[in-house]
Amino acid sequence: MKTTSIINVGLLGFGSAGRIYHAPFLNAYAGYRLSKVRTTSTSPEIHARELHGHTQVVATSGAIFDDPEIDLVVVAAPNSLHHSLAKQALEAGKHVVVDKPFTLTVAEADELIELAARHKRVLSIYHNRRFSSDFRTVKKVCESGMLGRIVEYEAHFDRFRNSIRAGSWKEDEGPGGGIFYDMGTHLIDQALQLFGLPEAVRADLRVQRTGGQSCDSFEVVLEYPNLKATLKGSMLAKEPFPQFTVFGDQGTFMKYGRDVQDDALRQGVVPHLGPDWGLEPENFWGRINTQVNGLEINGIVRSELGNFGDFYRNIHGVITAGADLLVRPEEAREVIRIIELAEESSRQRRTLPFER
Repeated sequence: MKTTSIINVGLLGFGSAGRIYHAPFLNAYAGYRLSKVRTTSTSPEIHARELHGHTQVVATSGAIFDDPEIDLVVVAAPNSLHHSLAKQALEAGKHVVVDKPFTLTVAEADELIELAARHKRVLSIYHNRRFSSDFRTVKKVCESGMLGRIVEYEAHFDRFRNSIRAGSWKEDEGPGGGIFYDMGTHLIDQALQLFGLPEAVRADLRVQRTGGQSCDSFEVVLEYPNLKATLKGSMLAKEPFPQFTVFGDQGTFMKYGRDVQDDALRQGVVPHLGPDWGLEPENFWGRINTQVNGLEINGIVRSELGNFGDFYRNIHGVITAGADLLVRPEEAREVIRIIELAEESSRQRRTLPFER
């Protein structure tokens, strides 16, 4: 446990993940000091606009691993590098946060979990979508019992871009590319938070865009004894589907609209603790149609407040005060198990059991 309240951070990667989803929260909360950033970018404008004056831009990862002042390393590099960089950071005695997906294989995840335990270091994965407004709302509705027994759940993460982005590692055929590893990871984690581990996995992973090399369409079905959870994503969804639809034996809940933090962060809005950060507009609120104790209810459900920064507040509490870790690496490992099974299911075109 760290004896001082300031955590010095080294950030590996300053692409969209590091620049949009990690650095703003590390800069916004007083308990962190973003000391060093490893990036291949040479743009002084970017550094001046998005990094504070105390942040040093370094050319090598070793400059972070070898710095005794660095307490926490955040790995926001391409997916294929997550395992190797996290391993080096743990071996250097650092606490580690890895952007999702945790690793590319279960074997890699197991190695990192064992390393963290051996070195007595905190290891967590940035499943920030647990802290989004839409998922918090869905979780509260499911737990309220207002829909009765949940029998079916469907979650989407769709976009529309029919062109291939040249030079993007997410678009090539290399390991860890495609939207399944990108956004499917979040949907799997959310489903496991709601319903636990499934009994079986069925998946259809496709490349639909002309010239595409990596998965740009997925449908994954998690099968439970009395429940089906369907997770879908597409790069060719010109008209939006509901983000979430939940069917119970007493009613239905449906919600459109993606969490507002995404657009705010991409526009450079600084995260803050005020009442309007992560607050969804009324047109994003979900609709419920159900029956509770003979009373018919048909109306809207005010969205819960979202805040990705709650992840980093928890990490600070874990490192400095021994708080319970909200996103445990063992949970993220199960997400990777689902991904591996889904890929195999799609290849074999059959349902595969999830071994307990």
